[in-house]
Amino acid sequence: MLIGAIEAGGTKFVCSVLDEFNETKDRCVIRTRGPEETLAEAADFFRKHPIDALGVGAFGPIDLNDRSETYGTIKNTPKTAWKDFPLRDELKRMLGVPVAVDTDVNAACLGEFRFGAGRDVDSAVYITVGTGVGAGFVKEDQVFKGLTHPEMGHIKVSRMVDDSFEGVCLYHGDCLEGLVSGPAIEKRAGISGADISVDDPVWASVAHYIAQALVNYTLVLCPERIIIGGGVMKQSHLYPMIRKEFQRILNDYITIEDLESYITPPKLDDDQGVIGAAGLAKDITGS
Repeated sequence: MLIGAIEAGGTKFVCSVLDEFNETKDRCVIRTRGPEETLAEAADFFRKHPIDALGVGAFGPIDLNDRSETYGTIKNTPKTAWKDFPLRDELKRMLGVPVAVDTDVNAACLGEFRFGAGRDVDSAVYITVGTGVGAGFVKEDQVFKGLTHPEMGHIKVSRMVDDSFEGVCLYHGDCLEGLVSGPAIEKRAGISGADISVDDPVWASVAHYIAQALVNYTLVLCPERIIIGGGVMKQSHLYPMIRKEFQRILNDYITIEDLESYITPPKLDDDQGVIGAAGLAKDITGS
């Protein structure tokens, strides 16, 4: 069996063909442009391989209600060329195979839950902190979806007393994404996050807001593990800062024995989105 997988991001589409053991047989990276041009290139890649199904973890918002007439359609995205684009239907038409679609963070969460940092627990939250902030939740091998998919990156957090930064979110200003995403950090500091020294005070604010969000997720969802990835978290000094601030804010209301295990980096070397997308495809084939 060969499975197709796409991690469909705002800047690039990572397209992979995997076997039933998650071994990559072929792979390409496509620059994200308009939907017609981007999908035509992706389809050309997959037509070289006899894939049995395709799984896609895509940027959103996206309609994930499989009873909806617009199931698999990208909705009110700031990427205007993709707004109301029927992603699932178009890929199914172009390739002639079953197509499963979920959000990029849900797919990444599923990948880490099954094969990475969450494989020894029954529930996990996966958060990506990068160009944007998003999160998914998996419990007992099922990705959580409700009225829509979770938008945990857009929760409001309490502002630090001396923080006047207005935030960068186009919709909410100073929501979590507006305060800790890569663009937010760069706007605060005036330089790229990769060039900011580890002792710069900007990291204390980033750690505080992320920790505050993790406390909220813990109190609402009670996951057994929280996995944090994304470009911002390449700054590995953030993990101990977040754990310390998380513990301070939680104030022993819930006992968590091992914070290093509870709040942890991903283990799939940035392949969690592709592996999770492949898992979505396998699920619809029953394999």
